[in-house]
Amino acid sequence: MNLHEYQAKELLKKYNVPVQEGIACDTPGEAEEAYKQIKTQYGGPFAVVKAQIHAGGRGKGKIRGTEQRGVAIGKNAEAIKEIAQNILGGTLVTIQTGEAGKLVNKVLVAQDVYYEGTNPVKEFYLSILLDRAKGQNVIMYSTEGGMDIEEVAHNTPDKIFKEWVHPGGGLQAFQARKIAFNLGLSGEAFKNCVKFVTNLYNAYVGLDCGMLEINPLFKTSDEKIIAVDCKMNLDDNALTRHPDLAAMRDISEEDPTEVEAGKFNLNFVKLDGNVGCMVNGAGLAMATMDMIKLSGGEPANFLDVGGTANAQTVEAGFRIILKDPKVKAILINIFGGIVRCDRVAQGVIDAYSKMGNITVPIIVRLQGTNAEEAKKLIDESGLKVQSAILLSEAAALVNKAVA
Repeated sequence: MNLHEYQAKELLKKYNVPVQEGIACDTPGEAEEAYKQIKTQYGGPFAVVKAQIHAGGRGKGKIRGTEQRGVAIGKNAEAIKEIAQNILGGTLVTIQTGEAGKLVNKVLVAQDVYYEGTNPVKEFYLSILLDRAKGQNVIMYSTEGGMDIEEVAHNTPDKIFKEWVHPGGGLQAFQARKIAFNLGLSGEAFKNCVKFVTNLYNAYVGLDCGMLEINPLFKTSDEKIIAVDCKMNLDDNALTRHPDLAAMRDISEEDPTEVEAGKFNLNFVKLDGNVGCMVNGAGLAMATMDMIKLSGGEPANFLDVGGTANAQTVEAGFRIILKDPKVKAILINIFGGIVRCDRVAQGVIDAYSKMGNITVPIIVRLQGTNAEEAKKLIDESGLKVQSAILLSEAAALVNKAVA
């Protein structure tokens, strides 16, 4: 589950991680008032307006049809209000959203941290995630933070440092010091960075994050270390431990079909192809998509109906798949182990009857428990459904249908 920047920062503050302070706003008027509060509390004429969407690259992205960027600086209340008015309700197109962009419903008005002082300011990069190959958490960091971190990783990978942390032992003090040292810090900034990294790792573990990225990790002119931006992803499987975090979910940022699928406990991910897939089991679903591609087709989705598929879930799966206008055929591939094939077959028949005429071809491959009974049900149903025994045969029928 992804969080907005303003939500992630509020969570980090609970773990004593210093952040760039700000106020989330829904209207230009609220943004104007937020600027006045920030100016009173932190001083200085400048403030930053940041579009709140689940995507990166906001600083370089633009509101469709305008030159307004997703992150902009204002030096007075009127300017802040105007920027917020330009951003709110617009569609922000960034390198991560693609041409479709994302609708902006909220902005964050944040304090200016680039104030003058005795020392130069500096932007770093730091993220924490799981290295599955090593079975350990890894802290990735670089002296080259900011909007172009992807180019740094591509062109100068030697500037990306990694520090692995065994989940059983936790982050050790010497590791936090090593990170601060490799970032070239000293004195008060060094001490603040050690505290920052330690508390950030505690937040990563305590919140059951899947990924936690700070870019930029910022050193102010008075040697403070703060998170100017934060991208946080929570592990869905751990949300039962965090009902307060589950309540922070913003479904308006998610694909509507994936949200609907979740209501029926269907594991659904929308893709860009033209062949709808309905499969039981994640491994079989991946193999099915591979077979479709090998046969010349392109999967339109990943849909795992799980081991408790029934007529209702199959019907829901059908409706979700058919909402995609790109779908030219549907492949149902069920291996009857936990779920019986005849139950799935009956679900297909019931769904077909309720939904009326389905114009796209349907190819069904049922193997395993009660497969013969399932084939008989479909053959005697009178539906325009093609059946196959081998997965390769089913893929070939799909390829023929979309050719």
